[in-house]
Amino acid sequence: MFQRYVPELLRHTPVPSARGFAVLAGTEAVARGMMISVFPIVMYRAYRDSSLVSEIYFVIGLVSMCWGLLVPWLVRFVPRRWLYTGGALCYLASACIAVLGPPEMIAAALSFSMAGTVTIFICFNAYVLDYVASSDLGRCETLRLFYSAASWTLGPAGGVWLLQVWEPAPFLVAGSSALVLLGLFWWMRLGNGKLITRARAPTPNPVAYLGRFFAQPRLIAGWLFAVFRSCGWWTYIVYLPVYAIENGLGENVGGTVLSLSNAMLFATPVMLKWVERRSVRLAVRTGFLCSAAAFLLAGICGAWPWAVVILLMLGSAFLVLLDIVAGLPFLMSVKPSERTEMSAVYASFRDVSGILSPGAAWLVLLAAPISGVFAATGLGLLASWVMAGRLNPRLGWRMAKQRTPGSVAAVPAQEP
Repeated sequence: MFQRYVPELLRHTPVPSARGFAVLAGTEAVARGMMISVFPIVMYRAYRDSSLVSEIYFVIGLVSMCWGLLVPWLVRFVPRRWLYTGGALCYLASACIAVLGPPEMIAAALSFSMAGTVTIFICFNAYVLDYVASSDLGRCETLRLFYSAASWTLGPAGGVWLLQVWEPAPFLVAGSSALVLLGLFWWMRLGNGKLITRARAPTPNPVAYLGRFFAQPRLIAGWLFAVFRSCGWWTYIVYLPVYAIENGLGENVGGTVLSLSNAMLFATPVMLKWVERRSVRLAVRTGFLCSAAAFLLAGICGAWPWAVVILLMLGSAFLVLLDIVAGLPFLMSVKPSERTEMSAVYASFRDVSGILSPGAAWLVLLAAPISGVFAATGLGLLASWVMAGRLNPRLGWRMAKQRTPGSVAAVPAQEP
């Protein structure tokens, strides 16, 4: 009888939709957006050596990749909802370690944060593939970025500012947002996803589903696009703040320019409409070519710090375009029966880029200044532009009379 006094919003479980997943992703972005500019600065404060910071990121990336590949195997024993919960608790553990531990423990805090990111990313993509139609994936990705825009815009600069006011402050904000994320996830009651068919055999081990992945060239190409796009962001997020500090621009520059670049997320609906009138192939190639040119020029102009900052900000605008479209070749090719396994493979792009970027930077820094890292990243993005030339020109394109507003749809894809 008290039901009439309960708000309508709380009486009914929300139906999983593109907008609901966007809200979930936007809440997670509060924690990640705050930490993304804080960790490189705190790491550099603790160790005072850009090469050592690269080594630490390299090792943590290896551990994180191994963890990500084990997540589908863990689904056999741990329901997906509990894995997602564990990922959110990793964010909370990271914040606690950073606040309560000595400065040397910041690497452990980063490890928990990256483990939480990869766990939540795998589960999130599996839920999206369960509940969102393939023709709505583009809209879902755009809404996810749009709802995350405020966190990614205010978080980096706000995190650096809070760090200077009171060092534990950004970690406390991140930990609190992880608790909100956890509450929102359980309120949405996503459970363990949809059951497509009754399993006839045990869940395959990592080697088995990696074999199926390598047997599908479309998935390999889509995954590589995600890897090199992520390498661009890794360089921008980690090495631009270090470059700014080493060249006398101060600690605020890294967080400020990252916030300005992330403000481009508000333009993602406009970018999506531009993509819809063309094709995924053209959008992917445009993003990789323009970002590659900006990073290469930044490497060449290493002696002029502000020129480097401006060029990298320009390149980041095209990385935002790639955030919308570079993952679609992979997501549009996944079989329904392989959603969890292939979500784990796709999520590994973060860890591979987290190994590749600091590993390459480590080698570059042995013989060149930090601006050489920007040039090396530009070469990787240029290689992706060449590879994207083999995509089906009609991928993600519909005739005007068949197009649904706000969506990017897949047509039958050919071998890239």
